[in-house]
Amino acid sequence: MISYCGTDCSKCEACLATQEDSDTKRREVAEKWTVQYKTDIKPEQINCQGCKSDGIKFFFTENVCGIRACNIEKGTPNCAGCAEYKCDKLKEFIAAAPPVGEALEALRSN
Repeated sequence: MISYCGTDCSKCEACLATQEDSDTKRREVAEKWTVQYKTDIKPEQINCQGCKSDGIKFFFTENVCGIRACNIEKGTPNCAGCAEYKCDKLKEFIAAAPPVGEALEALRSN
């Protein structure tokens, strides 16, 4: 599944930790993301089956992610297909998570 921001969920560390039901991997991802995103993420928050799934979602994805909300509102499958690509909201997100920008550029070139 390709998420709204262009991330391949099959490669997402949170999704993989959830699929494997691995508390060790959840702890590793929480520690890494706490540093990477300069916020406090707890291992018990690392549970996600993808932002487009009907299942559990990472707390940020479900409650805070403006990218997800925008795509749902516009009915777009992801930001790569949006007429307003690269909006300010997306630029800000890419600055914090550069792999997202790479994934979206790859989707746009296909």
